[in-house]
Amino acid sequence: MKLWEWAEGKLKAEEVNNQLLLATDKQGKPAFKLAASEGILEVLQKVWEWGQKKLTREEIKRKMLLATDNKGMTAWHWAACKGKTCFYEIMGVDCREINGRGGK
Repeated sequence: MKLWEWAEGKLKAEEVNNQLLLATDKQGKPAFKLAASEGILEVLQKVWEWGQKKLTREEIKRKMLLATDNKGMTAWHWAACKGKTCFYEIMGVDCREINGRGGK
């Protein structure tokens, strides 16, 4: 995560947020969403921590948790579609508890 350390020393906070934390690929997926969909735990955890430190609660909600890509899917959707439970664990959701309820 040396890139992040370098960026914090060279870029303004808004530039770090927009060009690293919230930047998207051609499909409209930021690193948070890609890490969730692929189950890349280390990246997912780090981006989540950075988001909590650098963004307001509203930005976290709108730009990380509920942001949709060009297919209309959120990080929650991608993680569920691909069965990546590490996303839910980082978000503090106990999947065993959800499964035990039978989806109700």
